[in-house]
Formats: sequence, structure tokens, C-alpha cells
Amino acid sequence: MISIRRSNQRGSADFGWLKSQHTFSFGNYYDEQHMGFSALRVINDDRVAPDAGFQTHGHRDMEIISYVLKGEIAHKDSEGNVATLPPGEFQLMSAGSGIRHSEFNPSITKELHFLQIWIQPNVYGQTPGYQQKDFGQQQGLTLVASPDGKDGSMVIKQDARLYQLILASDQHVKLAASEQRHYYVHVIDGELQIENQIVKPGDGAKIADINELQLTALDQPVKALVFDLP
Repeated sequence: MISIRRSNQRGSADFGWLKSQHTFSFGNYYDEQHMGFSALRVINDDRVAPDAGFQTHGHRDMEIISYVLKGEIAHKDSEGNVATLPPGEFQLMSAGSGIRHSEFNPSITKELHFLQIWIQPNVYGQTPGYQQKDFGQQQGLTLVASPDGKDGSMVIKQDARLYQLILASDQHVKLAASEQRHYYVHVIDGELQIENQIVKPGDGAKIADINELQLTALDQPVKALVFDLP
């Protein structure tokens, strides 16, 4: 089963300094048909104006992943982490028992474009944690987050795995799957074929009841995120 959500079907918000598209219900956007998928609760496609950002605010019991596409994020949190997240790097903040943080675009000329992803944890009230890593730009599937830190991936508090997918034109890759698992693909760049469906930038695909997932780039390079979920 493959269900496609097109980019232009997403919810949206425009606060002037922030323009965001919501794959799932978030903030003032509510759609009971799109409340999340398995443990995946949020994919926000955020564009932040120069010299603007999210003021200090709190989270609890959520695994929050940020992935910068353009620009930089200046991060500061109540655990003492102060960091800059450049393009291509992933950040995983485990909110646990409670954490406060701010995210800011430090540039006075360039827009910040990033994906904010929330995954519900399978343990609660844990000590907050912070991880940040660049996984390079190698082709194929690169494991970014997993419950056991396999292959140098960041450790997530859920039986879930996040992969970075990079394909050259006409290249394809297969991911061993299980009919007991759920899979979600979010396309960042290029056109990707999933079985007999074509997905484009901003599109997402819910996938279930399969035992193999084949992903094929069409006539241009592809970048996407692939989620393996309980």
C-alpha cells in the first residue's frame, strides 16, 4: 500500500518571518486525516527570514530532528548546548523530561530553509540529550538515526530508523522491508519513483504491507529522507 501526499496538499502557515508547510497537523493547521504516521508526528518545511527565529520555548518527551537545507541554525538550549547547524547536517534533540531551546537564523542576508521532524519516543521522562552530525553526501541509503547507533548513526529513543537517500540520475536502491513495519518517504530534490508512483519535491509517501522497497531516481539526481517506523 502506497499513499501519496502531494506538496501542494500540505497545510501552511505564514507569520512573515516564518513560512512553513506542514505534512501533518501542527499549530493552527488541523486535519484529522493527517495527524501523523506511526511514530512520525511532524514534518515541517520551514523557511526563516534573515535575523529571525524561534524564541526560547519548551518541549517534552519528543525526539526532534532538524535537517538544514540552506543557511544555518544557531541553536541554544537549557542543557548548555550552544551550536551552529550548517547545511547538510542533522541535529537530534531528545526532549525527554523537558528542555527549552531557541533556533535562530544568524544571517542578516540569507534565508534559512530546514526540515523540522518530530518522532514520538517509546520511553518517557528520560534525561534530555543533544546530538549533531554530518553524514556526508554518499550515494544510496545512509543511516542517520537508529535505536542502537548502528554504523555511527545518532541514537533515537524509538524503534525507528531514519535514512538519508541520495541517488544519481537513473540510479536505484532497494531497502529490505517488513510487512509489520511502516515506511515514509519525504522528497527534498528531484523526482523519485516508488514502485509505480512518482513523487516530487515536498511530496510524501506512506508505505505499508510490503517486504521490499525499491526507490528509483528518474532523469535527475534525488535527495530524500526515508523513515522505517514501528
